[in-house]
Amino acid sequence: IIDGRFYTECRHFHAMATHKQDCLRDNCVFSVRHTHSFSLSPTDCKSPNCIRMMAQPVQNPIRFSSMNCANCRARDGAYVMSDLVGLVLILFT
Repeated sequence: IIDGRFYTECRHFHAMATHKQDCLRDNCVFSVRHTHSFSLSPTDCKSPNCIRMMAQPVQNPIRFSSMNCANCRARDGAYVMSDLVGLVLILFT
């Protein structure tokens, strides 16, 4: 599972943290509930009914921003520069 920030204007997702979660399926070789675990290695299971591929990680937005991401702002000509007070948005046209 990937926790991150979702930018609503450009619809991009930027990862902030990751963690693992067990699917708890009996036919998944990566799960602790795998019924055919005879050894320590998940690749030793030869059953054709078992899942051997991991799914793509789930993107979990924990922060939402109502602007474009930094890459889109840089591409469109808006750059973020920092000063002593905070962040200042400067637009180049």
